[in-house]
Amino acid sequence: MPLQKVRFAADVPDVFRKSLQDIRRELEVPAGFPPAVVAAAEAAAPRLPELDRTDLEFVTIDPPDSMDLDQALHLERAGDGYVVHYAIADVGAFVAAGDPIDAEARRRGVTLYAPDQRTPLHPPELSEGKASLLPDQVCPAVLWTIPLNARGERTGVTCERALVKSRAKLNYAGVQQELDAGTASEPLQLLREIGKLREQLELERGGVNLPIPDQEIVKTDGSWSLEFRAPLPVEGWNAQISLLTGMAAADLMMQGKIGILRTLPEARDDLRRKLEHTAKALGIAWARETTYAEFIHGLDPKVPAHAAMLAACTVLFRGAGYTPFTDSVPKRPQHAAMKAEYAHVTAPLRRLVDRWGSEICLALSAGVEVPAWVRESLDELPKIMEEADRRANAYERAIVGMVEAGLLHERIGEEFDGVITDIDDREPNRGTVVLSTFAVEGRVTGSNLPLGTAVRVKLTEADLTKRTVAFELVP
Repeated sequence: MPLQKVRFAADVPDVFRKSLQDIRRELEVPAGFPPAVVAAAEAAAPRLPELDRTDLEFVTIDPPDSMDLDQALHLERAGDGYVVHYAIADVGAFVAAGDPIDAEARRRGVTLYAPDQRTPLHPPELSEGKASLLPDQVCPAVLWTIPLNARGERTGVTCERALVKSRAKLNYAGVQQELDAGTASEPLQLLREIGKLREQLELERGGVNLPIPDQEIVKTDGSWSLEFRAPLPVEGWNAQISLLTGMAAADLMMQGKIGILRTLPEARDDLRRKLEHTAKALGIAWARETTYAEFIHGLDPKVPAHAAMLAACTVLFRGAGYTPFTDSVPKRPQHAAMKAEYAHVTAPLRRLVDRWGSEICLALSAGVEVPAWVRESLDELPKIMEEADRRANAYERAIVGMVEAGLLHERIGEEFDGVITDIDDREPNRGTVVLSTFAVEGRVTGSNLPLGTAVRVKLTEADLTKRTVAFELVP
């Protein structure tokens, strides 16, 4: 499920910092790396590929404080179409199956994010150093070359190991500013051009790619409040290149009859009902004939209520999992939200499964056997990633709960406007309310809870220790 990041505009206050420490202790989030893993990362020397593509002028585009740079891109025109060159950090060039780094990565599964720190999948010596696609550093990479036609549709794919060198570490705000001012380089202009084409194709197939807003905690007039930071358009265009590559990877795997896909069943009907009630709480119209994809594509993340709605729509991705296969293609291979087959291959520094995906695609593209260690461990991956995703989702929910309780803990007894979005089937006097002002979701009790109706509720609990908020219906 896509994760929503929480940030503090200023230093994290002590009351929240202590709560974050409690969350990490409860969820057994690792505090650091064992000495043997650090030593292995310090000693790791890459297995260098023969192909040299340092002639391509790659750049990375990430948040300004990121150092674990998984992806670098170079885009060019080709007749009336395009060629996407996408370099992905080659963790497999540094890590061998069964070595200390690999064993620790299997225990972690993913990088975890909190407002005060990151808990990385790999030691920083590797993820923010040798294996990261830092500027002016010659690195081994998994190079994807993907030609597109004039509509942005993929017409082929090649995946191979190569040496690459990023020319610049760019950030989203800077790139967006250059694009808006008309001063961006041609490859960056092509990012906008290709990104928009891919977004249109996504809409045509009914796919959903959530531009998830970050929650930012700001202090105004001595009190903390919650704001949403809207993603910039360039973040969506950059994400389309990653999605394009993941779909190309899935096609390679399905043709080769071996791989691991990211899959998601169709959303339940009752989920739409709950989201419609949430939209009502936030004052957003959602016509019955409008699909999920049309509704989400029509939201503007710069509008606070729309940003809150996008955050609520992450539940559409709940239930996503990994489907490994060998010798035959899965019966239901599609990711229902994307309306396409898809595989994770573009974030190996931060997500374990991508290393397996890359190794499979490298072998299939070259027409050679998939490495034995990949085949032998493929069936273990879903369980590893399921546990990692469970911890990451629990971490996110705990942090969001902490923030909501912290924002409201001094307002016990106050009344708020909201909408009942769900009612407990077993206890009809218990349900869920979404506040219209803060977009905070909490438990609500009361007789004859009116589902989907605007109500007035009184805050009865905002417990920072338990990270819960609760309300009662005002008669």
